[in-house]
Amino acid sequence: MLTIYTIPVSLYCAKLRLLLRHKGLGWQEIAPPGGYGSKEYGQLVPAGNLPALKDGDLLLSDSEAIAEYLNEKYSMPAMLPDDISARAKIRQLSRFHDTRLEPAVRALFAYLPPSPGDPAFFEAQFTIINTRLQQLAQVLEDGHAVEELTLGDCGFPITFVWLDALSSLFEQTIEWPEAVADYRSKIEQHAAVAAELSDYVPKLTRWLADLPRS
Repeated sequence: MLTIYTIPVSLYCAKLRLLLRHKGLGWQEIAPPGGYGSKEYGQLVPAGNLPALKDGDLLLSDSEAIAEYLNEKYSMPAMLPDDISARAKIRQLSRFHDTRLEPAVRALFAYLPPSPGDPAFFEAQFTIINTRLQQLAQVLEDGHAVEELTLGDCGFPITFVWLDALSSLFEQTIEWPEAVADYRSKIEQHAAVAAELSDYVPKLTRWLADLPRS
């Protein structure tokens, strides 16, 4: 059985679980030894990032590398198309999530309660997020199909949930382009996405509610 190092509300751990569910793979989850960011975990995974996958003698970190590995080892259902150009487009979509949209969201994590924050910063950061969503709409309108779940789709459902939560917490408005709202609605109908969200959303909601308030 596959083993993954995770913490409950990690966005990228949820992204990996979504793939595992879609592939129909079994896994066990364990916390990083010593806790996230610990020297003990750093000795195991030098980058210290989550998730990490242990498969026999292989220990692999970085969700993108793990996803590519699992898609090659467990080929069905395929999560990358056969056509080289189409595969490149899926990888482009995945990189957009990991290098454009998600970092704009992650920039707000440092200001979760009880950390104080500057309302002007929050407004500016949500302007960036809304810009990223407009850019995503353009990417999607280029012809991304959602009939089959791909590697490029796995990060977005979790990030969208974070956007819901953070926009409420920071009292900011998310401007959902029609193409993105439609994309979200369709990918959430995939069984693996629905299953992961039904497990993840309550955990995230409880975790945010338990944050100390000043």
